[in-house]
Amino acid sequence: MKEYFGNIFTAFSTIFIGMKVTFKHLFIPAVTIQYPEVRPKLPERERNRLYVNMDDCIGCDQCSRACPVSCITIETVKSIPGEDLGKTSNGKKKALWVTRFDIDFAKCCYCQLCVFPCPTECIYMTDVYEFSEFERNKLVYDFVTLTPQEREEKSVNYQKFIAEKEAEKLKAAAEKAATPTEDKKPENQ
Repeated sequence: MKEYFGNIFTAFSTIFIGMKVTFKHLFIPAVTIQYPEVRPKLPERERNRLYVNMDDCIGCDQCSRACPVSCITIETVKSIPGEDLGKTSNGKKKALWVTRFDIDFAKCCYCQLCVFPCPTECIYMTDVYEFSEFERNKLVYDFVTLTPQEREEKSVNYQKFIAEKEAEKLKAAAEKAATPTEDKKPENQ
């Protein structure tokens, strides 16, 4: 009989101990963050997704050369005379059309080495860290503001301009070869 009442006492005491722990934590504020609704405060120097302000980009390709994993791809086309590309926000004059500026975030190691060599400070890290995708090719971000037709047009215009310049040089060389040169007579002494 003693064992029977001992088991009952042990059962109630363990229930009481468990309820004591439960009630103790019931009135303590939660430590966990309710993630989708509440965002954690990120450190000041966090390294997340890159952003490129194409209004300030001059197409110098320094960020691409600094990238250790080659995730930045830049293609540029020189502007032809008469085209006004404008200026960057810090006053630098643009001379190149940026026809391709892709960053492959599947390759990016978020080292921030591409940010520092930029002379116009147009590439920088943002506080966006949620950009998962189901397909890997959607992680290649295209930052160019030109439409595909405008990109092709800029390339074709530059090729035409180069072809015209070459034609002018050939024409000038042909004219120079066609004109008779005067024989210089030696001066009598």
